[in-house]
Amino acid sequence: MKRLGVTLIILLAHSGAMAQGKTQDCYCTDKSGSRVELGETICLSVDGNMFLAKCEMSLNVPMWRKQRDGCVISSTPQGDQPTLNAG
Repeated sequence: MKRLGVTLIILLAHSGAMAQGKTQDCYCTDKSGSRVELGETICLSVDGNMFLAKCEMSLNVPMWRKQRDGCVISSTPQGDQPTLNAG
């Protein structure tokens, strides 16, 4: 009887990780709640600090792992705006 109880618990735990016969996808979410797939790297801002973070798994839980400080942002400084040559 004890063996049946343990088997039942294992089956229930396994079925909780599955929905309609397939496993649940794991992913991270960004600050706006948008889905970010495992392996993707984005720029995160936390308490005023910006850093590159990658969506990874840790102990079966999706999490953000810091890759490096700062984020590369492509922009043109205000003073360096291209000018049109009218001539």
